Amino acid sequence: MTHHFNDLDAAVDHLLAQLPTAMHVAAPLGLGKPHRLLNALYARVEGDPARPLHLYTALSLDPPSPGQGLKARFVRPFLARHFGDDFPRLAYVQAMKRDALPAHVEVEEFYLQSGALLDSSQTQRRYASLNYTHVAAALAHRRTDMIVQKVARAPGGDRLSFSCNTDLTQDTVDAHLARGLPRPLMVAEVDPHLPWLGGSAVAPAGFFDVVIDPPAPHPRPFGLPRQPVDDADYAIGLYASTLVRDGGTLQIGIGALADALCHALVLRHTDNARYRQVLAALDPDLEDHPAVRESGGLGPFEIGLYGCSEMINEGFKRLVETGVIRRKVVDDPALMQRLADGTANLGDHARLERDGEYLHGAFYLGSPDFYAWLRDLPDEQRHAIGMRRIGTVNQIHGNDEALQRLQRHDARFFNSCMMATALGAAVSDALEDGRVVSGVGGQYNFVAMAHALPGARSVLLLRAVREAHGRTDSNVRWNYGHATIPRHLRDVYVDEYGIADLRYASDEDCVIAMAGITDARYRDGLLEHARAARKLRAGFQVPARWERNTPQRLGAALAPFRTDGTLPDYPLGSDFTAVEQRLVRALAWLQAGTARPAGKLQVIVRALRGSGQDDAEALARMGLDAPRGAGAWLEARLLRLALAQTARPA
Repeated sequence: MTHHFNDLDAAVDHLLAQLPTAMHVAAPLGLGKPHRLLNALYARVEGDPARPLHLYTALSLDPPSPGQGLKARFVRPFLARHFGDDFPRLAYVQAMKRDALPAHVEVEEFYLQSGALLDSSQTQRRYASLNYTHVAAALAHRRTDMIVQKVARAPGGDRLSFSCNTDLTQDTVDAHLARGLPRPLMVAEVDPHLPWLGGSAVAPAGFFDVVIDPPAPHPRPFGLPRQPVDDADYAIGLYASTLVRDGGTLQIGIGALADALCHALVLRHTDNARYRQVLAALDPDLEDHPAVRESGGLGPFEIGLYGCSEMINEGFKRLVETGVIRRKVVDDPALMQRLADGTANLGDHARLERDGEYLHGAFYLGSPDFYAWLRDLPDEQRHAIGMRRIGTVNQIHGNDEALQRLQRHDARFFNSCMMATALGAAVSDALEDGRVVSGVGGQYNFVAMAHALPGARSVLLLRAVREAHGRTDSNVRWNYGHATIPRHLRDVYVDEYGIADLRYASDEDCVIAMAGITDARYRDGLLEHARAARKLRAGFQVPARWERNTPQRLGAALAPFRTDGTLPDYPLGSDFTAVEQRLVRALAWLQAGTARPAGKLQVIVRALRGSGQDDAEALARMGLDAPRGAGAWLEARLLRLALAQTARPA
């Protein structure tokens, strides 16, 4: 029997009566987390040591904090507009940030909002390093008592959809039953803003024991603000796009690098001549790169791609809209085999067109525009998107492996990392001292699949350098005290200076390939380490083309395409107004210019001298059109200078 509630407090009363004194509760990652229910539950137990709570989850999304100074002037109005004043920040996250969880409450996450909880001892101690596909089994090992999830309700009906998170809930229930454990109490919080997705996303009848319809107002779903794409990001995306084979399979992550890759794929398909011009400006010899010739291509997509990614995001929206994603698959091994053999008949093709799906994912996350797109999809497009369990999307073993090999041919798995070593290891989730930045997530799964599937490649994207605290360092390291992907699983790395194909390569060849995409400022030091470790011959000569690996040369190569709109700041749309986009550039310039004490002093002196731009709209948006007090007056001067330095031609 399913119990229905409209009142959150009454629902919590009921749940507490059903659960053991010490509760073990699980909630999905990201969008599927029922913020209002979790806050009501936390409020009830926070001050009651007699009711211990153990919460297992991941990616507890929290809007950015406003900060201080110019950042606060920009962020506060944006947060109110983008998230809404009624957005329910997760109470346990606010406590974790202060290391203020009570002793009887523990929160264990297997993936963190990137960089948000580096300084939280409670978070770092309770982090669980797990492959995404191992989480369901881990939850069964912990004997979860209750799973809470946000769901969508069918328009005009009673059916419920897992919608944004088909990833772990059913797998977790199955894992409990397989161990002979009681089925966890299943609780759904209905969100009327959550897009309805049918098919395999529909929850079986009676699956949930408790269904809660909280009263209005209903806060809008968490929207990820889309970030600007800079020159380095675009170069990475363009290089990566040449590794994709027409008719193949695509997996991507999220963020500026994924946005740049998707824009490059769209440009390749919709304006191929311009695409080739941009590539020629980056690297005139790129078409002859062995990885491009053997694994990728430069032409438009005649067949199209099939998307199979743990996360469906903004980039997939654009790829579907432009026809890049359109190769359909069906869960019929015989039909898929006939398609592969070229023996499919007209009936096969008719069924493929009618029943096939061109995009599979296990969860989705994106901007408000992305959610609106999902809500308003025509039926034929909605039916072509299949939400699947994470155990199906992120691996082939344990499933119908023969079928998935036929569906996922020529797969390209694109993921990001923070650093890579010259011998091929990747650093993606944690720092050298062990503190976790984000998590392993599905990265290892995709790397492993790339080595298991014929014709597949794992491509790890990284920026060649990092700037932090006034310092610039290379992200291509000789070694590092932590690795996410071991070097024996090395495959392809891409940064803004090119492509390094390491699969099957010897150590010396790895060193040379990685040095070839290293920023020129750090190349010689890397090569010296290699020579000292006996990994590079003494007489190795640096090719002349490596001297091009500088930010200045990269900026000059892409400048014409940035100016004419071929490579826009926000290729997938922006959540910022035109005025705010100018401010984002200006504030980024100020942040970079004032990172070091000497640079900060120079910027302040220039601002005091009055060299700036009177952008009335921008100053008004920041509340600095009529500054009051010395602090506001200086902020206005700094902002004028930054606006002048980052102004674009009309």
